[in-house]
Amino acid sequence: MALKGLFDGRGDLEIVELESVPGYVVFDLPGADVSAGGTRLAPDVSVAEVALLARAMTYKFAALSAQVGGAKAGLRGDPAPSPGRDALMARYCAEIGPLAAAGRFLTGPDMGTAEEDFAPLRERRAAPGAMGAVIGGVPFEDLLTGYGVTAAADAALSARSGWGWEGRSVAIEGFGKVGGGVAREVTRRGGRVVAVSTVAGYIADPAGLDVEVLLALRRVHGDACVSRYGRPCGAPGELFTAVSADVVVPGTRPGVIGAREAEQLPEGVQVIAPAANVPYTAAGAAGLRQRGIVALPDFVCNAGAVIGYRSAADATPGEILAAVDEVITGLIREALSHPGGPLAGACERAAGFLRGWWGEPPPPPFAPDR
Repeated sequence: MALKGLFDGRGDLEIVELESVPGYVVFDLPGADVSAGGTRLAPDVSVAEVALLARAMTYKFAALSAQVGGAKAGLRGDPAPSPGRDALMARYCAEIGPLAAAGRFLTGPDMGTAEEDFAPLRERRAAPGAMGAVIGGVPFEDLLTGYGVTAAADAALSARSGWGWEGRSVAIEGFGKVGGGVAREVTRRGGRVVAVSTVAGYIADPAGLDVEVLLALRRVHGDACVSRYGRPCGAPGELFTAVSADVVVPGTRPGVIGAREAEQLPEGVQVIAPAANVPYTAAGAAGLRQRGIVALPDFVCNAGAVIGYRSAADATPGEILAAVDEVITGLIREALSHPGGPLAGACERAAGFLRGWWGEPPPPPFAPDR
């Protein structure tokens, strides 16, 4: 079925309701020969959330000058490891198999899923071998996204102050798979992780948290890792208003930075570098700009995995990381030169590409104001 004007009355979205599992696939540009985007598994995922994420994928591919429509799948279920979860993913892959084989919907990991969940879909269309690698206990796909986010922030910090991560601090919302990748790369570049959050709460230490200890705790305790670290634990949403850091990385669900969060961010925050898609509401983005906080485009910051999946089949992890660094750094530097700020610059670039390929572009991806 098609849902007319989910955002502002312009354009159609195609929503395919799944029959074998509770969920749906949303195509942002119905009629595109190829559409792509991840598969999200969460107990409360909604069609509106999935539609926003599909829109972000459209802008992500357009920013990369790729003639690919945005799409996303949302499955309602418990992402915790269990036989039931494995069976749900197997049924899902079997149902969307014809779409994937035809190239109409290419998908991979997102929140709650991992590359191994999509093994049945890789038999005819294999992903680059490096995307299934595990490096230092972290799946390469997650490390890659975190690497791109860190590179984007590095470019913004360097443009703003003349140097990158050395001596800088970061607060990471969502210390999951991608958040762990961000944390590792920030410390490798000379920065320190001063706060992380999960659904169980947030912890902070201005001197810097021990990332390897946190990663080890997460492997054993999951989201409860924050309560096992030995620091006082606060409510997860307080990360945005209680922790002073040079860079804040939103890494969970859409719309986490609205007008209130933009107003209440501590004075020391310089850059927002999203790991998750659609973190901003329009009012939130406007509030950040008014305060002089650099709001980087989510669909560029977290494009690392897309760049990786579009790499040559025999590309090595090192080659893919180098490509991600080059492409994302270049796009962020270009966007930073826009008079309306980097978010406006990246949206304008994507919209211009869409006009040349698709036609009048759909509106940019912003979460609804609360």
